[in-house]
Amino acid sequence: MTRSLRLAAAAFALVCLAAGPGLAQEAGGRPNPTALPPDASAKATVVAADDTLAYKISVEQVPMHDPKGEKVAEIVVTSYVLDRTDSTKRPITYAFNGGPGASSAWLNFGGLGPKRLAFGNQGNAPSDPPSMVDNAETWLAFTDLVFVDPVGTGYSRATGSTDPFYSVEGDVSTLSRVVAKHLASKNRLMSPVYLAGESYGGFRIPRIARELQSRDGVGVRGLVAVSPVLDFSIRDGEQTSPIPWVNALPSLAAAKRERDGKRDLTRADLADVEAYATGQFMTDLMKGPRDKEAVERLVARVSELTGVDSEQTRRLGGRVDIAAFAREFQRGQGRVGSLYDANVTSFDPYPASRRGEFDDPILDGARAPLTRAAVDFYARDMGYRVDRRYELISGEANRQWKWGSGRSSPESAGALREVLAADPKVRVIVAHGATDLVTPYMESKMVLDQLPAFGDPARAALKVYPGGHMFYTRDGSRAQFTADVKALYEATEK
Repeated sequence: MTRSLRLAAAAFALVCLAAGPGLAQEAGGRPNPTALPPDASAKATVVAADDTLAYKISVEQVPMHDPKGEKVAEIVVTSYVLDRTDSTKRPITYAFNGGPGASSAWLNFGGLGPKRLAFGNQGNAPSDPPSMVDNAETWLAFTDLVFVDPVGTGYSRATGSTDPFYSVEGDVSTLSRVVAKHLASKNRLMSPVYLAGESYGGFRIPRIARELQSRDGVGVRGLVAVSPVLDFSIRDGEQTSPIPWVNALPSLAAAKRERDGKRDLTRADLADVEAYATGQFMTDLMKGPRDKEAVERLVARVSELTGVDSEQTRRLGGRVDIAAFAREFQRGQGRVGSLYDANVTSFDPYPASRRGEFDDPILDGARAPLTRAAVDFYARDMGYRVDRRYELISGEANRQWKWGSGRSSPESAGALREVLAADPKVRVIVAHGATDLVTPYMESKMVLDQLPAFGDPARAALKVYPGGHMFYTRDGSRAQFTADVKALYEATEK
């Protein structure tokens, strides 16, 4: 696995690996044998943007069995179903987070579910009380929601070996079966089905959709991929290929422009950077370090766009990697930025160190309040008390993940092509934050630009919002994102 692939694929591992055994399963990777409690349900209401919504919450186990009928996993799903409608025909959305090894709490309590926790922005702190508020932008207004925790995340677990679940192919096979089984058990096979996924979850959903189409007999009407990597291969070869650097530069420039006062940054504000990155920047990178004039052009323009000191930019040959940027961007103030949004910063614990040694300000800052909020929700609100640790981010799952043994890096762009080609009604939104350094929006632009039109190029749309990897934690971005997603649902229901 290349350095770039390790950095992106282990996006959540930055915190997982530093968290120590407190977030892991029992020693040696053996699953905790403690049984899950019975399924639980409750009634609640939320004041949404246009209405007060009454709904039913359910926390349920979806068991997985091997060919012999032995239970091999217990997948916990959390669903929200609107009360006053015929649920058998209402849209239903299955949501997955990333990692691999992240629970669904990020999307559930961050932007999609009926209750929301503030996290991931400048000023939020690990000691903040986990106070939930009504989410005016909840997707429950136009779709029922099911948040899925894969094996090793949340309270989901394998009853034996985790090997069948900790791989690209095994994960997709398992989660497609979870969707199909849940639909059948809840009499929702007549409902329009949608998939949403964040980060590695965004990588998952085209493959899950294709698996559902081709194996499980379930058609998926729409996909919403949040901050995904659709093709890891475009990150390969960073020592020789200009592509990884071209794709990263607009996000670095976005971070600087936002820091300098442009708060509601749009793609239109970055048009000049995109043009430079795919034009003169790429040309000068192709010339290589032996062309001194090209290097000087790179240094001058990249330093101007990123705000990184020209001498540091020169040492990097105009190739400013995201880890160096996060360290250098506000080093003069003794602060380090998050790879997930460079403008969310914390104090550098070792400011004199030659190498950056710090936890990520967003993931480390969000872990405590989000974990507390999730455990409190399940135990107090739902009466679903589990005698084992809630795995918000599982370092164990991330470390043990099998990415495949072939020559090619994993990708889901091929599955996305096949889903769009097979069903002319499918629509897709690929959503990114402008200042996300882990999954730069230009990577998805590159993938989507290479898709055939399939009758209508707008069927697969790129959306870029102010903010980082979890851009939905910003109020304005969450509102616009929800409006765009609602429009997708309305378009697919015609």
